[in-house]
Amino acid sequence: MTTIPSHNVGLDLVRVTEATALVAGRWLGLGNREGAHRTATAAMANMLNTININGRIVIGEEGRLKDSTPLDTGQRVGTGNGPDVDVVVDPVDGTALLVAGRLRALSVVAVAPKDSIWAPQRAVYMEKIVVSRNAAEALIPECMDAPVAWTLALIARAKQKAVRDLQIIVLDRSRNRELIEEIRRVGARVLLRDHGDTAGALLAATPSTGPDVLMGIGGVSEGVTAACAVKAMGGAMLGRLSPQTAEEKEAIIAAGHDIHQILTCSEMVTSEKTFFAATGITPGILLDGVEYAGNRATTHSMVLRGETGSRRMIYTEYNNLSEVMGAR
Repeated sequence: MTTIPSHNVGLDLVRVTEATALVAGRWLGLGNREGAHRTATAAMANMLNTININGRIVIGEEGRLKDSTPLDTGQRVGTGNGPDVDVVVDPVDGTALLVAGRLRALSVVAVAPKDSIWAPQRAVYMEKIVVSRNAAEALIPECMDAPVAWTLALIARAKQKAVRDLQIIVLDRSRNRELIEEIRRVGARVLLRDHGDTAGALLAATPSTGPDVLMGIGGVSEGVTAACAVKAMGGAMLGRLSPQTAEEKEAIIAAGHDIHQILTCSEMVTSEKTFFAATGITPGILLDGVEYAGNRATTHSMVLRGETGSRRMIYTEYNNLSEVMGAR
């Protein structure tokens, strides 16, 4: 089977992110980054294998854990009794946030029909700009190379704001230092994030949450995952590979990728039949974190379906957590 079924696969995927978040949440503030991510990866892999899809991981976890994992690129997931799909995963978006006891860690997964998700092998970093649907038409490929002032003026006009009213999410990294200073010079407000690239894109793509734009260089895997969500929400995104070392650049070129190519959201994810699910692990603006109370727990999740443009916000109570986790 090669097509997505008519039922909402996103409702299956949210069971995956819920189970992963329930496992990952136990690592809150414990300082063990590798242990947290490895345990969450195993939990996600186990749950994905209960879903009726014939899935293939297109961007895997080997780059994050520097070792073999059940969710490496090319791994098959699902029961095999379902549609052929590409799968992108991030068991914990913001692992460093989780283990440090900080806010905004998520578990995310997305699927789309086979061969519809851009997957630049060997690439680690990419430039990206993300906006919500009310500024989508203003984001044109020229924005990627234009002065920040020009790009923000287009976005501000579309949103009927002054440039100084805009809030711009940027990862707080040395590679983004020049961009941060340029944003400040034009008078827009900067929201720096330590980690959580996908969560930042979700905020920028969601109208009325505060942030207006995400800009800067972040991870490729997070960017591709975000593209699935941004497209489903009707937002816009631009991306371009941005190797940060000579070795990465050489590997990307050897793999046949064009480091100068600017891609739109629809070029990163070519199908409308996308599904995206996220569950909060620690509290955030969009999703609250996992709460435990003995053998009970609660989770808050989001499910997006590209074909219908629907967004479901799901609150789940578990009143017999040990039995639920055992079943999963």
